[in-house]
Amino acid sequence: MDTGAKRKTSLTLDSDALDAAREFGLNVSAVADAALHRAVADARRHRWLEENADAFAAQAEWHERNGHPLADILAGLAGATWKG
Repeated sequence: MDTGAKRKTSLTLDSDALDAAREFGLNVSAVADAALHRAVADARRHRWLEENADAFAAQAEWHERNGHPLADILAGLAGATWKG
């Protein structure tokens, strides 16, 4: 997951968790890096969903009023829900 330049930092971690990680030979830096990447991705997704909530609501409202524009060609279980 090496996606850019590395920078040294200091972390304060739970001592039992750190000891267990070392016991199992886990690379604590790599684990922290992966967790940080995941947390940032989750935060970006959450922000994007919040910023676009009005558009999603408007689209849902439009579909409620007008039905899905492709309802006649949708196949499977999802198609049945749009045809009413």
